[in-house]
Amino acid sequence: MNYRVIDMDKYYRKDVFRHFSEDCKCSISMTARINVTELVRYSKQTGTKFYINFLYILSKALNSRDDYKMGYVWQKNELICYDSINPTQYIFHDDTETCTPVYTTYYADYSEFYKNASDDVARAKETREYSLDTANHPNWFDASYISWLSYDSLNIELPDGHLFFAPIVNWGKYRDESGRLMVPVSVRLNHAIADGFLVANVFCLLEKEMDAFCKGTSVTK
Repeated sequence: MNYRVIDMDKYYRKDVFRHFSEDCKCSISMTARINVTELVRYSKQTGTKFYINFLYILSKALNSRDDYKMGYVWQKNELICYDSINPTQYIFHDDTETCTPVYTTYYADYSEFYKNASDDVARAKETREYSLDTANHPNWFDASYISWLSYDSLNIELPDGHLFFAPIVNWGKYRDESGRLMVPVSVRLNHAIADGFLVANVFCLLEKEMDAFCKGTSVTK
C-alpha cells in the first residue's frame, strides 16, 4: 500500500476542501439506476457471478481517478492519495442474519480479481465475526450489495465523518423496467473531496466500464 501526500498549496480543490472540512462538514450522496442487462447476460453466458463481476467493474471505475482514492493521516494532518483502493465486501449469513466484512485486493486483471474475490467470500462464510482492521487496510472503500430490495434511495449518515474520505457504495436487486434490467446504485463521498460532478461521474464511469467489460475491452488504464 503506497500513497503520495497532497500538496495543499497546489491542490485544485484546496478552497473547497477547507470549507467542507472546517466550516460546513458534510457528505454528498446520490442514488441512480444503472442498466445491467448486458452484464447479467454476460454473467449467465460465462457461468460467472453477477455480484463479483459488478464488484470488479466498480473497483476499476473508482481506481480510475485520484479523487476517489483519497485518505487522511490524522497523526500528520496530511491529505493523501493512495495508489489504489480495495473493496470491503460484506458477506451475509442466513443463519445469523449478520454480515462479515472482508477486504479484497483490487487487481486490474479480471481473472486474478475474480478468483481472489471468490476466495475471500468463501473464507468469510466460515466465520461470523465482524471486525474492520483499518490500521492494516487503510486504502479501502465500502462495497455493499443489498440483494433483497430494488430501492429508490439510500442515505448513510456519518456524524463524525468529516475526515472520512473512503467512498461508500451500495447497490440493490435489479428489476425489469420495460425490458431493461436496472439496478439501484448509491454513492456517498465526503463533500470536502467531491462535489456533485464527481459523485455523478462514478455512475458515468460505471456505465462505461460495464459496457467495455461486456464487449471485452477496457476504458481505463
